Amino acid sequence: MKVTFLGTGTSQGVPVIACECAICTSADPRDNRLRTSVMVEVNGKVIVIDSGPDFRYQMLRAKVHQLDAILFTHEHKDHIAGLDDVRAFNFKHDREIDVYAEERVQTALKSEFSYIFSGINYPGLPRVILHGLENKSLNIQGVDVHPIRVMHYKLPVFGFRIGDFTYITDAKSISEEEKQKMKGSKVLVLNALRREDHISHFTLQEAIDLAKEIGAEQTYLTHISHQLGLHTEVEQELPEGVYLAYDGLCLVVGSE
Repeated sequence: MKVTFLGTGTSQGVPVIACECAICTSADPRDNRLRTSVMVEVNGKVIVIDSGPDFRYQMLRAKVHQLDAILFTHEHKDHIAGLDDVRAFNFKHDREIDVYAEERVQTALKSEFSYIFSGINYPGLPRVILHGLENKSLNIQGVDVHPIRVMHYKLPVFGFRIGDFTYITDAKSISEEEKQKMKGSKVLVLNALRREDHISHFTLQEAIDLAKEIGAEQTYLTHISHQLGLHTEVEQELPEGVYLAYDGLCLVVGSE
């Protein structure tokens, strides 16, 4: 399994528009973060988790030529806004793209992209097949996917486990039952917005504490804001086995 971090930034991305802080003006490319998304390549299939507003550029930057499915964690704009750009893959593959989302998120997609689901088909229209998503395991074209329910303040959000890889973003709390699904992962990804407390996201310390509790061999932090600090400086503070993810980072993860 190959995992590529397409974006590791929070909803505003980094740099933030009009911000002149040390992080937003950093010359280190690892401090430039597009909106959070990840690509999983396994068993000859390519699955992307979330297609935010930077989706088009992320596909170009990572030189992606195949897309088999999109999994949506939740309906916030920084996670769904790029759905229109699946059109390129419709043309490339001459077929619809499978999209997986729970019912509430499907409702949001149909509202945000009403023209896709209007029933009026015309050339160039994005073509997707919506599939339901519940808190139970599913198989996507031969790939086993295990949803994990987490809470983004009061909003239920899905994380996902695929083989030995677990991906959690936009979480503030996770029940003990759902944590059990994460244990045994070799690679764990967690959101870590900033140092200061936030109502709907893990802080850096909360993410570190959860990483220790889950006990994955490697934990990578994502959904990072410019408030967290410079990549090189934050990395020096992290405990063994915990790292900051950055855009373009690729990992090879063993499968179950």
